[in-house]
Amino acid sequence: MKTYRLTDWLPTTKKEMEIRGWDCLDVILFSGDAYVDHPSFGAAVIGRILEAEGLRVGIVPQPDWRGDYRDFKKLGTPRLFFGVSPGAMDSMVNHYTANKRLRSDDAYSPNHQPGLRPDYPSIVYTKILKELFPEVPVVLGGIEASLRRLAHYDYWQDRLRPGILADSPADLLIYGMGEKPICELARRLKQGIPFQTIRDIPQTAYITHHHEPVGTEDIRLFSFEECLKDKRKQAQNFRIIEEESNKHEASRMIQQTGKRAIIVNPPYPPMTTAEIDASFDLPYTRLPHPKYKDKIIPAYEMIKFSVNIHRGCFGGCAFCTISAHQGKFIASRSKESVLREVKAVTEMPGFKGYISDLGGPSANMYRMKGKDERICRKCKKPSCIHPVVCKNLNADHAPLLELYREADKVPGIKKTFIGSGVRYDLLLHSYDNEALRTAAREYTEELIKHHVSGRLKVAPEHTEEHVLKVMRKPSFAQFETFRKIFDRINKDNGLKQQLIPYFISSHPGCSAVHMAELAVKTKQQNFHLEQVQDFTPTPMTVATEIFYTGFHPYTLEKLECARTKEEKLAQRQFFFWYQPEFRSRIMRYLRSIKRNDLIQKLSKG
Repeated sequence: MKTYRLTDWLPTTKKEMEIRGWDCLDVILFSGDAYVDHPSFGAAVIGRILEAEGLRVGIVPQPDWRGDYRDFKKLGTPRLFFGVSPGAMDSMVNHYTANKRLRSDDAYSPNHQPGLRPDYPSIVYTKILKELFPEVPVVLGGIEASLRRLAHYDYWQDRLRPGILADSPADLLIYGMGEKPICELARRLKQGIPFQTIRDIPQTAYITHHHEPVGTEDIRLFSFEECLKDKRKQAQNFRIIEEESNKHEASRMIQQTGKRAIIVNPPYPPMTTAEIDASFDLPYTRLPHPKYKDKIIPAYEMIKFSVNIHRGCFGGCAFCTISAHQGKFIASRSKESVLREVKAVTEMPGFKGYISDLGGPSANMYRMKGKDERICRKCKKPSCIHPVVCKNLNADHAPLLELYREADKVPGIKKTFIGSGVRYDLLLHSYDNEALRTAAREYTEELIKHHVSGRLKVAPEHTEEHVLKVMRKPSFAQFETFRKIFDRINKDNGLKQQLIPYFISSHPGCSAVHMAELAVKTKQQNFHLEQVQDFTPTPMTVATEIFYTGFHPYTLEKLECARTKEEKLAQRQFFFWYQPEFRSRIMRYLRSIKRNDLIQKLSKG
């Protein structure tokens, strides 16, 4: 087991700076999460990236934003800039349930403790820093920067809000995975280029008080004020924003907000394998900072023995924010980099030989990309697999199979499990290429026989075609096919593993009748559902735009949505048709809409 000194973490106090012999810092990062020096925690990644650029970096995790602001002053004034991140989750999702109830715990805080970050920390932290250090630039990054970079619907305030730079006095916003833009910013500042002149770095946004010239390739979106007056214009804007986010070569976007304009530069190309390896190979301790001593940080406990093998997701699910933050295109680590991290996990305290997850946003998209990248460069579709798997997609599972087998050979590894969700539509597709079909079959066998920790998670999300089409998810028939394969492999190998499906209620386009049909079909599959959730509108998703505007951004068709608490609970109850307290209410509802056929199906057996 490896041992560490306090100086193996980035400093969080003046005392830790003094131990290193530092009297000042180049960059100070503020994060809404506890400080865990692990590649799954954004502040640690950015801190290590800047350290690798030769900068002195400190981190202030979960600063107290009330009182005298001493946490914001304790590391002094940075030479270059402050960095602000809300943490790994949007703060409002972190704080509130789908029914807007305040949560009683926080998975990213020591011992689950709630209340260690404000609502909208990206705004709160930045305002405090600008009050205390008005001349020091502030760079905003993380999930809130990505999802709120332009006008967006805020479910918790039930209103359209302008791009976050209109409310946060940050000097620059970085969206998406921040390694490349933060490195470019650091290099320019080290060259002595004034911060306020840096306006052309890809994957950044800024706000301007003067008229911004519009180039021939630029896109001028409907203004925030126009969107406030006309929800259809907000829906039209979103289609443009999502399509530009999914392009290899995107345009700069401009949105007027009052007398100011928010300028969003196009993103960098997807990270190369060498670039993503360089990020994951930095000298992380993979442990919480010693200041937490014996306190538990639940989000860390979930992932501490896991290894992330790629970023990005080309599923394009209507309710998911992954592509808005990580991108549609897959950035995969090399096998060698992954195996180095697997070996590092074996040296961690408490490791007993089991990798909890060798996965990514979707477990089985590793190394997948277009066969002909010239076709990908012209494409702006949000999904490579919906409504059908793209003929240009090289969905070869062979590299992933090889990676699993090599990881299992690392000394100290007893078993590697796959805890991420698996896209069974990629496994069931009838590829033209026999090698792809063979690799998909072999992967399915290998996965179910050797890499399931008792339960395999998949996400059909619904059973009804109309709802699934809005969700951009495959037919429920594919789930039924996959379940038969799963059951057969279990039976053939004497295994007693469970398939755990995830479902969503109250998604745009879904009615109570659709939920009644879901109850019937999952009952026929002998499921008593447990992994279920109400749809929560989060910024920068198609589903949220439908929820707010009432229009589908791609068709401008009107869609129904469950909006009130009562409507949401009426849909959610169908998940629990088998519980007596819900059963009588469900039957009353079905009688009221004269669906005796559904009553009979739910009453059988």
